[in-house]
Amino acid sequence: MSTSKRQMRLGAFIMATGHHIAAWRHPKAQADAGLNIDHYRELAQTAERGKFDLVFVADSPAGWDRAKDPETLRRTAQGAHFEPLTLWAALSQVTKHIGFVATASTTYEDPYLLARRFASLDYISKGRAAWNVVTTGADVSKNFSIAGHPAHADRYERAEEFVDLVKGLWDSYEDDAFIRDKESGVYLDPDKVHLVDHKGKFFSVAGPLNVGRPVQGYPVIVQAGASEPGRELAARTAEMIFTASQTLEDGQEFYSDVKGRLARYGRLPDELLISPGIFPVLGGTEAEAKANYDHIQSLVHPSIAWNILARHYKGIDLSGYSLDDPAPPLPDNTELNKSRLKLVSDLVSRNNLTLRQFYLAVATARGHRTVVGTPEQIADAMQSWFENGAADAFNIMPPILPTALTDFVDQVVPILRKRGLFRHEYEGTTLRENLGLRRPPNGFVVQVGQQQVQTAV
Repeated sequence: MSTSKRQMRLGAFIMATGHHIAAWRHPKAQADAGLNIDHYRELAQTAERGKFDLVFVADSPAGWDRAKDPETLRRTAQGAHFEPLTLWAALSQVTKHIGFVATASTTYEDPYLLARRFASLDYISKGRAAWNVVTTGADVSKNFSIAGHPAHADRYERAEEFVDLVKGLWDSYEDDAFIRDKESGVYLDPDKVHLVDHKGKFFSVAGPLNVGRPVQGYPVIVQAGASEPGRELAARTAEMIFTASQTLEDGQEFYSDVKGRLARYGRLPDELLISPGIFPVLGGTEAEAKANYDHIQSLVHPSIAWNILARHYKGIDLSGYSLDDPAPPLPDNTELNKSRLKLVSDLVSRNNLTLRQFYLAVATARGHRTVVGTPEQIADAMQSWFENGAADAFNIMPPILPTALTDFVDQVVPILRKRGLFRHEYEGTTLRENLGLRRPPNGFVVQVGQQQVQTAV
């Protein structure tokens, strides 16, 4: 089979016990998953066995907001989990090919320290690190020494400066700066070390970084915002974007819109990979898949159901509603995740959902696409989006872990391979190589070259 055919990329989006809100209650779930390194080791190795490009964990600098509700805290398993870079540094030592995407916030992190940690992870993993750039929506300012939570627009303006600064710090050393000649006693060429001397609206950083230029040049830059400023940030800076769409038409709109913005930044369409999330519920037959779906939905405790609704209907009194009443319009006055708000609002209005149907839809994958069916039907759904301008990759969101990831690798991946849609072996040794992304040149070297050309002219 020819390998020249365009092939999809796959990521495993890991959410401890699984993506379903009640996953930890399932008989096949690893209930202590959040703090069980053996569990994560198994998941990373399973994804690598399936030749996935990457594993990804979401993260927030927040304490768990739902702790304000003791009943919800009592019944949900999302309160404790590993810090991503620490986790991935450990798991890079028991894998060889899989890439590691760690979430880190431009709202609450420090550019110099973050650049150092990701450069270190790229060396430790031998070129398999990626940074999921997020602007934290939740107000967690009380955990930090800052005066209040920044507004949505300010968060994105800060993020643009943050990413540019981190890239500059990663370029502190040219690729061949370290000579390490024992005979002459020369370790480093000072002419190939650069200060960023950055003084911007949000940050003032001199540099240089105290880590060499990362193996990949830059760890792969991933982004997940779908609001207007999020799309623009992705078009300017990201190499992969995680997104959520419910319909093929919505997926196509997002895909064409973001790809269409790349030219203004001198970028080609294949320099940014679009990766929607998909929550696959598998069964040997349609009836079995539906039964599996119904079973996990039955595990949602009523108090969790009402908490889900309360989080989406902030400021709205739902005490007079029953779960079988039509879901009222969602409030639109939020400084939180604007793109996700639009997605779930469209979900409610498009399908005329009741409150029960709404919380059940959100309990699975928080607005990402849910597909219930046989392995062939899951593959069909992915192939349709991939071949019709809605996806370059997919972020697989297993309902229950570890079993649902194993089932996907063993049952769906072989079908994708048979159809020529997915690799049999890794193409390279770094995450960039496997994703088909170029290694970026050092910005300081490019700048010097441009100045020399101008001088010559």
